[in-house]
Amino acid sequence: MSVLVVGLSHRTAPVALLERVSVSGDSLVKLLQDVHRDVHVVEAMVVSTCNRVEVYVEADRFHAAVTSISWLLSTHSGVPMDELAAHLYVHYEDRAIEHLFSVGSGLDSMVLGEGQILGQVRSALRLAQEEGTLGPTLNELVQQALRVGKRSHTETGIDRAGASLVGVGLTLAERALGPLEGTRALVVGAGSMSALSAATLQRAGLTDIVVVNRTHERAVRLAQTVGGRAAEFGDLERELARADLVISCTGATDVVVTADMVTPHRMFILDLALPHDVDLAVRRLPGVTLVDLESMQESGADAGTDDGGRAEAVASVRGIVAEEVAAYLSAERAARVTPTVVALRSKAAQVVETELERLAARLPELDGRVRAEVTQTVRRVVDKLLHEPTVRVKQLAESPAGDHYAEALRELFNLDPKVPEAVRRIETIDVEQGRNTEPSKKEAGL
Repeated sequence: MSVLVVGLSHRTAPVALLERVSVSGDSLVKLLQDVHRDVHVVEAMVVSTCNRVEVYVEADRFHAAVTSISWLLSTHSGVPMDELAAHLYVHYEDRAIEHLFSVGSGLDSMVLGEGQILGQVRSALRLAQEEGTLGPTLNELVQQALRVGKRSHTETGIDRAGASLVGVGLTLAERALGPLEGTRALVVGAGSMSALSAATLQRAGLTDIVVVNRTHERAVRLAQTVGGRAAEFGDLERELARADLVISCTGATDVVVTADMVTPHRMFILDLALPHDVDLAVRRLPGVTLVDLESMQESGADAGTDDGGRAEAVASVRGIVAEEVAAYLSAERAARVTPTVVALRSKAAQVVETELERLAARLPELDGRVRAEVTQTVRRVVDKLLHEPTVRVKQLAESPAGDHYAEALRELFNLDPKVPEAVRRIETIDVEQGRNTEPSKKEAGL
């Protein structure tokens, strides 16, 4: 079994294509389930954001899994395979792990170092857990990726090296409108990105913030957090006429702001939705500046920011990622030998018990104190004999060819191949039921 990722992002595809492939809600669940049902896929998780769509799986056959996942992405998005294939990337085993750790650290984001991706990966993990498509391999890998991301943001200046999408948008807004103090702002939507937008506006000194959302109660809750006010969704056109700065990020599949709804005046609209919330025809209205993800991508997305320690932060994060990838692979290789070590010790214990029972049958008159001493001595001898090979096989297992040492151990001691598999099944059940398997690994001596 091996970890595989198939996907496309702002680095390999235009935003217009990402918009067609991106999935959310029921469509995301359907894609996730269809991937998981593939005969070559054991575990699956889908990360779908405005900048990327990536399918992570544990697969038993590389080429067959790549073909199936690519076909499912094409089928679900309606993008022909010959058009989609040119923008897809594939990472396998070590490269897949490195890619996920880099994504979680913000190195692969449109805006370098943005922290939103951690929440998006966490949401993808939670969905896969809820839908039952996750197992021990991806669960542990993604959890580690989240920890690596947190470490990268804590120990380096990657957060300051690149602004968030909203921050970049406000930089562009200042270029179009001038100083933003006193600007009337309108936030369309009340999801996580809208909440981030509203908070960013407040930190920028804006005090007149209006929130519009289809579910009015959510608009009210968000507006209260920034000292703004909520308006009914039916009043969107009137609020657009009052606003100088508009940020829209809803989960709608159709256009939310049409050209007919916008009264031409000097205003800046930042459309962070995928697919678009704002009709592109709005760009032709006099006085109106419309910036969306595609135009941000074309402009480099970090316009107006200097290096700010960028090179140093990137180098530091890349060092952390490399270190964490090496540590993860080493631990993973060591963990693979654990079932074999457990099987060996289990067989040794059975041999000891059998021989002690035979001794008891042959010498029933043996003094109880002597019997206890003999029992302890036999077990101690076996433990000492097994200690060196089990320690060495775990050390050797951390090398790239580590699986061969576990295989040799199974052959030398004629271990029942079903026993290691039974241990793996127990660990799988623990993960699926939400239990942490770390104690069992420590008890096994890892």
